[in-house]
Amino acid sequence: MEKQTPEPVPPAPSKRRKIVGWTAVIISTSLASLWAFWGAIENFHEGWYSESLIENIGVMILQYALMMMVFVILTVVSLRWPRIGGTLHAAAGVYLAAFLFGRGAGVYFVGVPLVVLGLLYWFGRAYPLRWAYRLAVGVPLLIYFGFSVEPAIRVSGRFDDGNRGARIVEGNGVRLMWAPEGPGWPRRGVHFEEAQRICRYLKSDGKSLSDTAQDIWRLPTIDEVVRSMTRRGINCGGVWDSVNGAATYTTTPEKESPLWDPHSPIIYWWTSTEIDSGTVYRVIYHGGVNRMKKEWGLGSLGFRAVREPEG
Repeated sequence: MEKQTPEPVPPAPSKRRKIVGWTAVIISTSLASLWAFWGAIENFHEGWYSESLIENIGVMILQYALMMMVFVILTVVSLRWPRIGGTLHAAAGVYLAAFLFGRGAGVYFVGVPLVVLGLLYWFGRAYPLRWAYRLAVGVPLLIYFGFSVEPAIRVSGRFDDGNRGARIVEGNGVRLMWAPEGPGWPRRGVHFEEAQRICRYLKSDGKSLSDTAQDIWRLPTIDEVVRSMTRRGINCGGVWDSVNGAATYTTTPEKESPLWDPHSPIIYWWTSTEIDSGTVYRVIYHGGVNRMKKEWGLGSLGFRAVREPEG
């Protein structure tokens, strides 16, 4: 029998090409890790509200983990086929800069870096490859799942009594009737002017709108919302500092009953407290407060109307 000649082992890349290749891998891993951190935090901040586990997982993968996966996949392709991967990086940079971000900052902070990264992969060679793969794939995944543990536990333990009707919430010196689910407590984002209009025309039962102004309901003040926030059904002891524009709590609030709907996409509320003629305070479900221009809007920014309870 003839001896089979072993296939020749390709020579290791030069030191210069190794440096260029590892530079590309480190940059890609850093970008994927940043997106992993953002995705893990935002997934449980504004996402993960559906009652369907499958839907929550789908949104987590397709929305909040998407950019991390894009960078990881591009890196893996570039390590296996450097010139194909380099070309894909450059093409992605040109596309994003030209069609998604337009001119200016999008070109310099998205387009140019991806094109440069493509050139690094084209000419560089990370060696040994197995460590490049481990770094590029392992680090972003560890960050994503590592930073998902605490918020996943917290969100899964949210208190929800299932009551979406009008209800009186009393505590910390505040007693108000909060509107039931419907026009006065929508599951969609609304602009400030629309929120005010709905409050004016909302009927006394809070379930429908009148053709004429009723002026029964209103937007709550920032002080009222802060002092009404709860966790596990217990008042959080919120205090509003009007001088510094800040809220403090004995216990950090959560997106829970009786004020919030844990299964609604709304995570911000408008308040009636103005900073100036064009700016008001908005409150976040976890008790945070920040400023918001009246003309701005978000799909996650809604409101819940209030009125003085009868009797």
